[in-house]
Amino acid sequence: VSHDLSPSETALMDKESIVGFATDVGGPTSHAAIMARSLEIPAVVGLETISSEVEDGDIVVIDGNNGVVIVEPDEETLNEYKTEEEKFEAVVQKLDQIKELTATTLDDHTIELSANIEFPSDIDSVLLHGAHGIGLYRTEYMYLNKTSFPTEEEQFEAYKTVAQRMGTMPVVIRTLDLGGDKFTSAIDMPKEINSFMGWRAIRFCLTRTDVFKTQLRAILRASVFGNLKVMFPLISNLTELLKAKEILEEVKQGLSHEGLAYNPHISVGAMIEVPSAAITSDLFAKEVDFFSIGSNDLIQYSLAVDRVNEKIAYLYQPTHPAIVRLIKFIVEQGHNNKIWVGMCGEMASSPTLAVLLLGMGIDELSVSAAFLPKVKKVIRSIKYSEARQYVEDCLKFRTSEEVSGYLDSKLLPVL
Repeated sequence: VSHDLSPSETALMDKESIVGFATDVGGPTSHAAIMARSLEIPAVVGLETISSEVEDGDIVVIDGNNGVVIVEPDEETLNEYKTEEEKFEAVVQKLDQIKELTATTLDDHTIELSANIEFPSDIDSVLLHGAHGIGLYRTEYMYLNKTSFPTEEEQFEAYKTVAQRMGTMPVVIRTLDLGGDKFTSAIDMPKEINSFMGWRAIRFCLTRTDVFKTQLRAILRASVFGNLKVMFPLISNLTELLKAKEILEEVKQGLSHEGLAYNPHISVGAMIEVPSAAITSDLFAKEVDFFSIGSNDLIQYSLAVDRVNEKIAYLYQPTHPAIVRLIKFIVEQGHNNKIWVGMCGEMASSPTLAVLLLGMGIDELSVSAAFLPKVKKVIRSIKYSEARQYVEDCLKFRTSEEVSGYLDSKLLPVL
């Protein structure tokens, strides 16, 4: 129980020792919360005063499913939650029975279900839960908790391990996304008033090309050991994308000159998570092999909502009509230009929202591994034609609550 947990602190958590956490600050898509889902431990964030209400030795119930924390529960409440825990485990075991099956609707439409990872060690969970690929490898966690940047060899070995363990299944490696709420002591990053809109992700990489090129060399060298793809984050204009691609080509030429093996045809993608990129996604689609929609930041920037601020968490609305329209537009622009479109944000981990995305024609969903079976179950329980109709209906609604209520009413029987 803490006032806050940084991504670097959460990354150091030992899953064998930590069974759950609660914090005063943060939102459901803060990186601490995302890491909790990756670690498959319950967490509740944004409780405002929990750190001052709990003492060492207290019995605490952390209900991550409903966002509830109970300090010193009575015997009846404790027994109720023990029963709930048993029911939850039974559901997990039942879902485990479909892990080897594809995410195919009742009328035979299939989408790819992939997993998000932070470390090579996460592959065990990815394979255990039946993912058909890795849609997001968050490489910046390799840079946290270090006094120097990881070397090319360190990165190469990590990417190679992931590539080999996943075999022919696709692995999308996102180039480092430092900044925002993820910092490394290897460099003195400036204190910024609004760090999520500051010197981070591709902006950092295009300034520190030495760090960027080292990572790209490692990715390319590892690409001969599996089905690796490279993806650039936080692209906000075409100039950034073209510059990143140009640097990638320079690195390829350098490896060729040294006689080092790499996949010269490695797929290149862009994360669409900035409104300017979404609105001009028809232009971006002509320059890449795929899109991956980063819903966490796309929602944050489009709705002007700080996603780690618990005081305005109610305004973080994935079902806001503007978000529904924007995502549908991105998918259409990708398909109009013959490239595949995925989503690697937390929005994809919600079964009801996964159906909405399915209806938009999205090709791939990438979520924390533990959420894969639940998303797969709902996709296998409906028709693609129904999902498409849900989208048409949702586009007529005026508020987030109307969209959410409609989806819940339609999908409650299959959840």
